[in-house]
Amino acid sequence: MTFDQRDPAFIADPYPVFAALREAGEVHHHEQMGVAVAVSHAACSAVLRHRSLGRIWSDVKPVEQFMAFNLLHRNSLLENEPPTHTRLRRLVAAAFGRGHVERLRPWVAELADRLVGELVAKIDDQGQADLLAHVAAPLPVEVIAELLGVPGQDRYLLQPWSNAIVKMYEYGLAPELQQAAERAAAEFVAYLRELIALRRANPGSDLVSDLVAVTDTDGARLTEDELVATAVLLLMAGHEATVNVIGNGVFALMQHRSQWERLSPEIMPTAVEELIRYDSPLQLFERTATERVEIAGHVVKPGQKIAALLGAAARDPLVFENPDTLDVGREKNQHLGFGMGIHYCLGAPLARIEVEAALSSLHRKLPKAVLAAEPERRAEFVIRGLHSLPLGNGA
Repeated sequence: MTFDQRDPAFIADPYPVFAALREAGEVHHHEQMGVAVAVSHAACSAVLRHRSLGRIWSDVKPVEQFMAFNLLHRNSLLENEPPTHTRLRRLVAAAFGRGHVERLRPWVAELADRLVGELVAKIDDQGQADLLAHVAAPLPVEVIAELLGVPGQDRYLLQPWSNAIVKMYEYGLAPELQQAAERAAAEFVAYLRELIALRRANPGSDLVSDLVAVTDTDGARLTEDELVATAVLLLMAGHEATVNVIGNGVFALMQHRSQWERLSPEIMPTAVEELIRYDSPLQLFERTATERVEIAGHVVKPGQKIAALLGAAARDPLVFENPDTLDVGREKNQHLGFGMGIHYCLGAPLARIEVEAALSSLHRKLPKAVLAAEPERRAEFVIRGLHSLPLGNGA
């Protein structure tokens, strides 16, 4: 028993299928995707924590057709294990630790207020406006661009590059979309090499300037290719996670009016965690066995893959009380939305700041928000989200 990850009905609501899978067993082999899939919270946690299940990158073939895409992932801390992962994460975490996230907190709040204000003005003029286009999509791009020090006039380039590249993480992607991902990766790599050269000549207070300084002090510690890969990872992970938590979360709140009305500054931190759990923006995260591993009775041989179905883990009734219920005040919330183990999301604190800022501003400026039309859902399974979420003012 598995699922068709391309079926629009499944993509619209995968959670009943996940529940049936959990009832049948904790791990299942998915023939179509060629991986085993863990569906219980315990099994997914074990997959994410096990030191013999790693992120082992294999270049996309033919290599000569995916030079830039492979460069980004071959040098990414997300796609490497210790000792490379340890070295890269320590360097990037140290740069984050210099206060970059906290210095952005008031700026993010002001940005969210401005974007939501523009959304409200558009609703006042036309009766409805798209939350994704006006708030959820531009907010994380602006934040990551500010973090990296991307000049304002270039920031429009980032979202299309990210959108094209992340499609490569889906199964059975059409050749033309694979080629579009490689073009985007090549353009992004070229742009970042120019930005690195600019920051080398004129350092700023941004993360890229800090990482350039590390690279130039001891090139053996952080190469330029690794710096480029790190910047791209921060954009793609930061953008895709945040835009979809905001989109999926507000959609859920519009469907559960009592939870929208419960929102307050005091409850906002738990609300953010609940929105991440309730409709996870990342549904699947793969690992590859480096030696024989057994997860919930399922044997994974060296070289074989197993995936944690994060959306299934998030609805496990053995861990979450009334898991199919949206509860913005949920206190016990051990969701796996940011991962677990050594690959736990480095940008989780920044993502939380962004989601809370957007949600707080929207609830304050548009308290009577309502769905103005049915949202348009993305066709992908691994990265779960919406293309549009039209809102109106129900006042």
